[in-house]
Amino acid sequence: MPSDHLTRRSLLQGSAAIAAAAPALAPAGAAAARPTAKEGTGMIPVELTVNGREVHLQLDPRTTLLDALREHLHLTGTKKGCDQGQCGACTVIVEGRRINSCLTLAVMHDGDKVTTIEGLGTPDKLHPMQRAFITHDGYQCGYCTPGQICSAVAVLDEIAAGIPSHVTPDLDKVSLSDSELRERMSGNICRCAAYPNIIAAMNDVAGETKA
Repeated sequence: MPSDHLTRRSLLQGSAAIAAAAPALAPAGAAAARPTAKEGTGMIPVELTVNGREVHLQLDPRTTLLDALREHLHLTGTKKGCDQGQCGACTVIVEGRRINSCLTLAVMHDGDKVTTIEGLGTPDKLHPMQRAFITHDGYQCGYCTPGQICSAVAVLDEIAAGIPSHVTPDLDKVSLSDSELRERMSGNICRCAAYPNIIAAMNDVAGETKA
């Protein structure tokens, strides 16, 4: 066998030797120019109005709004489901619009008004949507329910404001229908499949609003 024949063993040994020598070959000062995560990420102040109460937080800028609510403000009604914006369990209302709180950073909402499920109603004074979910059995395990309710409240506001959806037949006249409700709520997943009851609850609240 020729002495210069490249084998898998010699290739791996050579790669290991190059990797070991790499730090010594780096230009002077290169390591100092690359800050560590601890040095490059400082805590910053974030002010929010959550459920009508002003809060002042010192947060890592990478903290999601979901984690700020759950871990820092202990508002655990907002649930962490997929943590990828696919299930809707973390839905909250920010400045009147529903969002997936797992997909947005808390620092992006400095100064904003945030409403969570805790801010919609209390056991002694339920929000109409909370009461309707109970009346129509709009939940089973209950894990997705806070996000479902926050989303449902915002959906009715969207329709009342004339904001169209993908299934709106006439963009100049947005009206309430089951297809509108289903389309708008499609981002909130219920693994227990309580969807018909959720739509019934929303129709109930919408009827009360019209009355």
